[in-house]
Amino acid sequence: MVALTKGIIKMDILPKNKMSEEDIKLNFITPALVAKGWQDKITMETTVQFTKGKINIKGNLVKRDAPKKADYILYINANNPIAIVEAKDNKHMVSYGLQQAMTYAKMMDIPFAYSSNGDGFTEHDFLTGKERHLALNDFPTYNELCDRYKSEANNSAGLTPEESLIMEQPYYTSQTTYTPYYYQRKAINRTVNTIAKGQQRILLVMATGTGKTYTAFQIVYRLLKSGLKKKILYLADRNILVDQSIQQDFKPLEKTIHKINFSKDDPTTITSHEVYFSLYQQLAGKDDPDDEDENAQENTAEKLATLFNKDFFDLIIVDECHRGSAKKDSSWRKILEYFTSATQIGMTATPKETKYVSNIDYFGEPIYTYSLREGIDDGFLAPFKVINIKTNIGEGWRPFKGQLDKNGMEIEDRIYSNSDYDYNIELESRTEEVAREITDYLKSTDRRRERKGRC
Repeated sequence: MVALTKGIIKMDILPKNKMSEEDIKLNFITPALVAKGWQDKITMETTVQFTKGKINIKGNLVKRDAPKKADYILYINANNPIAIVEAKDNKHMVSYGLQQAMTYAKMMDIPFAYSSNGDGFTEHDFLTGKERHLALNDFPTYNELCDRYKSEANNSAGLTPEESLIMEQPYYTSQTTYTPYYYQRKAINRTVNTIAKGQQRILLVMATGTGKTYTAFQIVYRLLKSGLKKKILYLADRNILVDQSIQQDFKPLEKTIHKINFSKDDPTTITSHEVYFSLYQQLAGKDDPDDEDENAQENTAEKLATLFNKDFFDLIIVDECHRGSAKKDSSWRKILEYFTSATQIGMTATPKETKYVSNIDYFGEPIYTYSLREGIDDGFLAPFKVINIKTNIGEGWRPFKGQLDKNGMEIEDRIYSNSDYDYNIELESRTEEVAREITDYLKSTDRRRERKGRC
């Protein structure tokens, strides 16, 4: 309440238990943090939105839920959040917001969670599992909290020199490059920290559409610039994936990138680059990724040796590692085994675990998983509806006797079901029919027009 007395503005401050949450933040929590020096590090943000809010579809109507927001996130640096503070009004106890702070901290891999009602702070330390209450003027300083994090990390063994080094290396930023979403930052940090600890096989699981290639680029950028890795190989199984990665997400490194071409590459000059892209098939010496010819497997190492020593690469990123590279006896696996001394990162949206195919068998348990459900709940991915399409070729297609494929090879005489289509056999007429149905559906839903409320 503001009163004017003889030209002097007088502010009547409400009793603390009458203040709103925003008043508590303005008059008590923010000054307590500022007094401990957090503002000088440019590490404090207020009311931070870190999800987009789930997209809900009801008929033709689209509406977003409210995004998740944190009152304060404190950072060691731009890469690494260290604490989250949730504020509540003074009608609540000091610890009332701690559970919410802890939930958000777990989502974002933040080691310290705090709640406050303006009277003091309640702290939960995820590194030790301990909780304690602090007076309002006893919040840790930037240096105190950083020192605690560095000493308590790794079960109180402390950070390794490599971890400290990579922690200080920033992401790539530019006017046209967005900063990582919270889950991408989490994937990047976990990966570079795991590498800094010396782990050689790493599996990342991220749903389609959540930016695996962008995440891979930021991992590569930080490792290169920190000096922890110097020669990197990025493997994919389709040319379009390689070319898109080079031209889009990896474009900031274009001067140091080379796309491997065995027919043109000179062994004396190829070593001058930092980041190399290649198809699995090319390095394995074949055109068909499903060809498991024993001679091709035996010749893989011999072919690779014409350009690269076994220890040439110190990091290999395997895109879509749920495909051929997951097979234990795959010739694609021979590439990874040839460069066995390199740190190897498998990235996939759909990890495979069967009797014959296993990502975990080779890469180990995922160090981070961001699922389709999480992406939808956070609002980074839109929910979907299954549309059933009936085709002229349904369950139970069988070739006529002696029928040949496009390559002139006789098709195995048996009954093919839905589980075979696009895996064991590709039927062009069926693919064209499905594509036509999808196109007709998109046209009927006015695919190009922007509507109010559409996401």
